Amino acid sequence: MKVGLIGRRGCGKTTIFNMLTGLGAQVGGYPGSDKGDIHLGVIKVPDQRIDRLAEIFQPKKTTYAEIRFTDFPPNQGNDNLKTSSELLTQMREVEAMALVLCDFDPGADLLKDLNGLLAEMILADLLVVENRLVKLKKEKGKEQESLLLERCRKSLESEESLRGLSLTPDEENLISGFGFLSRKPLLALFNTSDERAGKPLLPAQEQELQRRAIQGLTLAGKVEMEIAQLNEADREAFLKEIGVEEPARARFIRASYLLLDLISFLTTGKDEVRAWTIKRGTTARKAAGKIHSDIERGFIRAEVVPYEEFIALGSETKCREAGKLRLEGKDYVVQDGDIIHFRFNV
Repeated sequence: MKVGLIGRRGCGKTTIFNMLTGLGAQVGGYPGSDKGDIHLGVIKVPDQRIDRLAEIFQPKKTTYAEIRFTDFPPNQGNDNLKTSSELLTQMREVEAMALVLCDFDPGADLLKDLNGLLAEMILADLLVVENRLVKLKKEKGKEQESLLLERCRKSLESEESLRGLSLTPDEENLISGFGFLSRKPLLALFNTSDERAGKPLLPAQEQELQRRAIQGLTLAGKVEMEIAQLNEADREAFLKEIGVEEPARARFIRASYLLLDLISFLTTGKDEVRAWTIKRGTTARKAAGKIHSDIERGFIRAEVVPYEEFIALGSETKCREAGKLRLEGKDYVVQDGDIIHFRFNV
């Protein structure tokens, strides 16, 4: 999963990045901070199921799902997002956007910032649509794409994000290559004061996000960055001391999986125990392609046992004997926590 962090200068975006990744990227005000550096970070998604399976199989390698973060810089010299073609190209490559809003400054106008950042994504998409429509006038056989982009332009000119546009699977495939910013799943991160660490969104914030059909999360970036950089024992003690039940990173991961409607299936063996992240509703054959295109192409069947059943019985052999290990075809819809072994022939 690839997530891009965006926000106004001074909103604490890089602090949030450090909190999520455990890294120490320099935050605002440091020498060279106006160069527009992009920070990259990766975290492994904690999964107790993988931990337990690794204990059982003792594999040579244990692989968790990952979230890759890109901390995009604000524009140079003003409060707008930097909109160079190079940066926009990188923004279009992420799967979701996390919009960081300054909630620790009483003078900050959260609604203005939210509206401004949403408007900039809409404008960036409108420019792409208009440029493509100009080129399509010179091409033949692209009527379907032209009609679809005209619909997109109408929505964008009405200052409506493309997230609200209802598309068929074929239409979705047709525009997927554009990586429209205003169609990407969006999570609003309210970077709040230390005193509100671990607290839910305020009612007014919740109402505004519901009106816009956007998910939100409160994070106290400064103190939770410091917590993230402690060792595990000290971290738990500090969280308890300030009354936070769950680390911000865990809350962010859960919110991101919900936002993108993701689940994980598992593979096991002496060589590797691994979690594979897929969209909810993915069929067995498509899930096989997540591992390797040859497995998808030569798919024969999937041997499936739910994680809970495997743990209850203790081994694949006992699951098979108890009739809990099922043989599923290519159209089987994979469930969260399915342990799968794919049979294929190429």
